[in-house]
Amino acid sequence: MHLPKGFRFAGVSAGIKSRAGAKDVVLIVSEKPCTAAGVYTTNQIVAAPVVLSRSRTPSNRLRGIVVNSGNANACTGVQGDRDAAEMTRLAAEGLQASISGEMAQDDFLVMSTGIIGRQLPMEKIRTGIERAIGELGSSEAHFLNACDGIMTTDAFRKIADRTAWSSQGNHALVGMCKGAGMIGPKMATMLAIVVTDAPLDRYQAQRMLQAAANRSFNCISVEGHMSTNDSLVLLATSPTEQTPALSDADAAIFEAELTELCIELAKKIPDDGEGATHLIEIQIRGANTDADADAIARSIALSNLVKTAITGGDPNWGRIVSAAGYAGVPIQPKRTALKINGISLFDAGEPLPFDAKTVSSSIRAQKLTLIELQVGLGPGTATHWTTDLNSEYVRFNSEYTT
Repeated sequence: MHLPKGFRFAGVSAGIKSRAGAKDVVLIVSEKPCTAAGVYTTNQIVAAPVVLSRSRTPSNRLRGIVVNSGNANACTGVQGDRDAAEMTRLAAEGLQASISGEMAQDDFLVMSTGIIGRQLPMEKIRTGIERAIGELGSSEAHFLNACDGIMTTDAFRKIADRTAWSSQGNHALVGMCKGAGMIGPKMATMLAIVVTDAPLDRYQAQRMLQAAANRSFNCISVEGHMSTNDSLVLLATSPTEQTPALSDADAAIFEAELTELCIELAKKIPDDGEGATHLIEIQIRGANTDADADAIARSIALSNLVKTAITGGDPNWGRIVSAAGYAGVPIQPKRTALKINGISLFDAGEPLPFDAKTVSSSIRAQKLTLIELQVGLGPGTATHWTTDLNSEYVRFNSEYTT
């Protein structure tokens, strides 16, 4: 993995999580003031760290991010706001001696993830930040420690990397994210951080990150429950006279790589859905607009009847086309066609003969189930990813806090 130049990473255990030795405090630090952009939850109930970070992005003078896992610092009132700000103050003051340049608490973002409604254990977090400062480094091991530190119910690390070419040279992009449950449209209980040494101005970075989010993290779901803590942040090199911001042509190349990286990361979240046995990819074609296609994909992705059918390997295609029909946007029933794993089941408003056992076997035999739905002849397209729904998901989430 080729890591971006000028950034350091750390992930340590502070005892916030109940599992001994589990990493739960993370620092990602830029050696110089850097560009930062952010995309956050649209939930009206929003966690203190989101309020703080949203107020500080986009920016061209950030120095890093401090993260804790195991506690969401959500619905924690005034004390939660104070604790979020205190985390950034502790990071800034602690780093003054080891990183060049002046730093203030306003130069840091904060993320938290975990159980809602509990005050942060600030003594543990203070100790964790001090320890993380002492363990900062720029190696792949340091990066992976940070990845481990943002996880909660995740079964595996979710990381990705890319290289973007520009007229100034090659630029590294690396990303990490966490999330497995409470995943709904318009982001979810997920944290994602992308770091690059490409020179971007703050508005350029914000525009590209929002566009990438619209095609990736805003197109995933597990059960449709939107969280209070969703945060996607991009850190990039700040432009200078010697290394100006990417030109329009170079920025287009970079944006394509950023989007692909975000899609790769985003797909790993429903692929790790709590208890899930299938990742479901829903491709919509032929809608009047992309927005209409997006609405149809969401309607199918959030249908418990569709999700449970995939769990059982049941090619019950009527559940899929009916979910498209109640999405609230126009479709053309006589020009509607459906395939599951490449097998045609429905076309031109008519059922097609197919072998149910063959379709069922294709669903059961692989983790990915592909649903392709044509709803007309329009230019609108969308792709969403979700999971199946089974008894293990119910068991896991019914026992989450007990």
